Amino acid sequence: MPLKRLIFMAMCITIVFVQEQILTIIPNVQFTTLLLVLYVSLFKWRESVAMIVIYVILDNLYMNSFNPIYTPAMLLAWLTIPLLYYTVLGQTKSEVKLAVFGLLYGFYYGWVFIPFRMVELGITEFWPYLMLDIPFQIIMAVSNFITILWLYKPLYTTLNFEMDALGFNREKEILN
Repeated sequence: MPLKRLIFMAMCITIVFVQEQILTIIPNVQFTTLLLVLYVSLFKWRESVAMIVIYVILDNLYMNSFNPIYTPAMLLAWLTIPLLYYTVLGQTKSEVKLAVFGLLYGFYYGWVFIPFRMVELGITEFWPYLMLDIPFQIIMAVSNFITILWLYKPLYTTLNFEMDALGFNREKEILN
């Protein structure tokens, strides 16, 4: 992998990490899903997975939440984006389809954490935990939908142009 591509990927991970830390004051409002969907659509499968793994490790180290219960749930949830993008979504560039995916993903992300958090916190009742988590899932789902719908296309166009200017031809690289 060329050094400038590696640097570009590092900058993308940094943007995801920094925006999430800045927006931690607003529960479940973030651009993380938008940015990961954007990066998955611009980078190859292996690069996308590597970026997500590095992001999860960095986030868990910084937030001091690196534990054998929470970290796998987060990794599983975020790795679902490239998995579904390259399979179910068929590598679509439609911001409407991706926005609907972001809406559904907001609920999925919360549901992935439920069993892990129940074990971690010693909660034995599923429904009360789910009811308390639903408002946060709704916030994330709506946030994902709006940000992807409004920002995906302009960000994709801009980053795709910059990647072409740097000599990264995605269509040719997909075949490799």
